[in-house]
Amino acid sequence: MGEERDDNAKRAARRAFLQALVAMGSGVLVARQSSAADEANPASEKRPQAGDVLVFSEGEREGAIVGAVDVKSGNEPILAWPMDPQSKLVRDGSRLNQVLLIALDSAELDHDTAPRAVEGIVAYSAICTHAGCPVTGWVEGQEQRTYVLKCFCHNSEFDPRRQASVVFGPAPRHLAALPITIANGALVVAGSFVGKVGAAQPA
Repeated sequence: MGEERDDNAKRAARRAFLQALVAMGSGVLVARQSSAADEANPASEKRPQAGDVLVFSEGEREGAIVGAVDVKSGNEPILAWPMDPQSKLVRDGSRLNQVLLIALDSAELDHDTAPRAVEGIVAYSAICTHAGCPVTGWVEGQEQRTYVLKCFCHNSEFDPRRQASVVFGPAPRHLAALPITIANGALVVAGSFVGKVGAAQPA
């Protein structure tokens, strides 16, 4: 009888110990979730706002403001994020906010593209409209003897001189354009994206 009581006591102690471990684990999980929620800032997902400055999104100068002098004709596109100049909040909470910058001959820009550009520099969404892959290429087009923006996932090509219209591949529509201007030498967002950002449907 005494041995049975001891066994029951041991089992109860083990149950209490395991329950304490589960409770502790739940508490840690809740704390982690709460911490992650505190760190997430909805403003970082907000689309580019007029007045945002553009900052490098990668490379040695990641986070530094992109100046007009940094975007040179003949060079590959620069990938950038918009940043609130007051709070210094970089809007990198959504990949749909990434933009690419390319310098072109102003005389080659069509009548819709030119007003959104500044000193030949144009800005477009860096997300392909086909399957949402990044548009990173600057290559000679497959069907025209001029350089175009290219998505290497499915080979869609876009002409940045003509509203980033599709010139090759399966993309259903042009890249969204981002109007920009220059302030104190920095490239600054001048308005909202023109056109739908990203893929027509999830990849």
